[in-house]
Amino acid sequence: MRSIALLGATGSIGASALDVVARHPQRFRVTALAAHRKVDELVALCARFRPPLAVIADAQLTGTLRDKLAAAGLATRALGGGEGLREAASGGGCDTVIAAIVGAAGLESTLAAARAGKRLLLANKEAVVMAGPLLQEALSAGGGELIPIDSEHNAIYQCLPARTDLEKAGVRRVLLTASGGPFRGKGREQLANVTPDQACAHPNWAMGRKISVDSATLMNKGLEVIEAHWLFGARAEQIEVLVHPQSIVHSLVEYADGSTLAQLGNPDMRTALAHALAWPERIDSGVAALDLLALRQLTFEAPDRATFRCLDLAYAALAAGGTAPTVLNAANEVAVAAFLDGNLPFLAIPELIEATLDAMPAEPVTNIDGLIYADLTAREQAQRMMRRAFC
Repeated sequence: MRSIALLGATGSIGASALDVVARHPQRFRVTALAAHRKVDELVALCARFRPPLAVIADAQLTGTLRDKLAAAGLATRALGGGEGLREAASGGGCDTVIAAIVGAAGLESTLAAARAGKRLLLANKEAVVMAGPLLQEALSAGGGELIPIDSEHNAIYQCLPARTDLEKAGVRRVLLTASGGPFRGKGREQLANVTPDQACAHPNWAMGRKISVDSATLMNKGLEVIEAHWLFGARAEQIEVLVHPQSIVHSLVEYADGSTLAQLGNPDMRTALAHALAWPERIDSGVAALDLLALRQLTFEAPDRATFRCLDLAYAALAAGGTAPTVLNAANEVAVAAFLDGNLPFLAIPELIEATLDAMPAEPVTNIDGLIYADLTAREQAQRMMRRAFC
């Protein structure tokens, strides 16, 4: 039986993960649940799954969590802040960690899980984008394994031979698919006044608001390009993006002999989660089987890089290396938050990211402290630029 720590339990990925876990009580037990600030939701999940540990990332809410767990008659121990997240990720109570905290906030707990030798089910792409070299070092030191659970990288994982580099496997290209988001086919003039609700209305996937905006700008795909580089050892020129509106083909791997392998499935995160939780076995995920006759047609097109400039900014950050991906991610998080709050136009998101990258030349990545400093500095820089230009 696998023992699971779920970091990001109250988000959409957390809900999908717990749905899969609940379908297989003989295989999985939850030993830790963590959330950002949603105390009541976290307590309700603890009442259902009875983990020994619950963590609230906002340390100021630790006492509230402790009191509400006690009021519910639960013996679950309460911790808070980064220290609590690191304990949940690295402690002896679990062998599997689902890293589903959104953004840079999930970095340190992800690295802690890797250093502790856990099976790391990774949905937090920002941790790879910011700290790819450090994550590789942590995995090597801990001796654990990483299985990506975002749909695109999980698809690539399934299409690659186990534990071999791309050159030995004869891989020519890795093809990441993108739905195109809610604004596919629209030009810049049509996007000048879009609202957060419009940007978050994804046509295929049910996701949180931040990642929904990233999908709308294609930054989500840009982050995935950087992630694919670190997860699979693919060079930037080997990684391509295809817009696939149906979201049925989740990614493809092209081989030197002319073969192309693809992973297909209905757009539901539970497929990737079930695959990673049970690997190398296969279990029921609750997702309906794919009906190709009903689909009738799958289409592909090139991304509109002129309108959705975030994709090229991500390639540029990957080429620059060092702290550039950290700066890219930090500036994007500031820009998206400002857009969601109504303080930044949609089309200004890539402008702010580009200006921040230009203002902060890439520096070598040597340790986590340096990355955190680059992250904080980039956020401050982006905030200053935004206030001058848009406030």
